[in-house]
Amino acid sequence: MEKQGTSTIAQFVTLGIEQEVFAVPVETVQEILAMRTLFRVPDAPGYLAGLIDVRGRGVPVIDLRIKLGLKAAPATESTRILVLEVPICGRTLVLGLLADRVFEVAAIDAGQIEPPPDIGVRWRSDYISGVGRRNDGFVIIFDLARLFSAEEAALLGSDALPAGADRQTAEELNVG
Repeated sequence: MEKQGTSTIAQFVTLGIEQEVFAVPVETVQEILAMRTLFRVPDAPGYLAGLIDVRGRGVPVIDLRIKLGLKAAPATESTRILVLEVPICGRTLVLGLLADRVFEVAAIDAGQIEPPPDIGVRWRSDYISGVGRRNDGFVIIFDLARLFSAEEAALLGSDALPAGADRQTAEELNVG
C-alpha cells in the first residue's frame, strides 16, 4: 500500500466472474496465465479444477465459479489463471484461481473500502474482506485466507495428490 496525502492506496488485480468484478491484493499475485490443459485429480472436490505445471511445480487450480456456488462454464479466450501465494493456516500456499477474465491492476483507496454486505449477495460474505469502487461500479475484495477452510488448505497443499493417484503421471507433471 502507498500513502497519498491522508489516505492509503491499495493495489488490487481485478477479475471477472459472470458480471461481477472481484479483486485480490496485487502482492499475492505471482503471475497471470492463459487457460491451459489441467491435470484432473481423482476424487477431488468439485471446485478443484485440476493441477497445472508452473515451472516444475504442481499448482492446484480452483474454479472460482464453483467455489462461489455458481454454475461451471466452459473456458473462453478470456479465461485466465491467476497464480497466487496465499497465507493460510500458518503457511503459504501457491494456487491458481480460474477466472472468466482479468481486467487490470486497480488502485483503491483503503479508506473507501466498505465492510462486506450481510445480505444481497449470491455467495458467502465471509469470503469477502470488503467492497471498493472501480469506475462506476463495485469491486468485491476477496479474503483469500477465508476462501478456504483449514481442511481445504491441507488438501491443496503441495502433497495434495490422493493416495490412488498414479505416481508416474505425477512425476511426469512434476507434482509428486
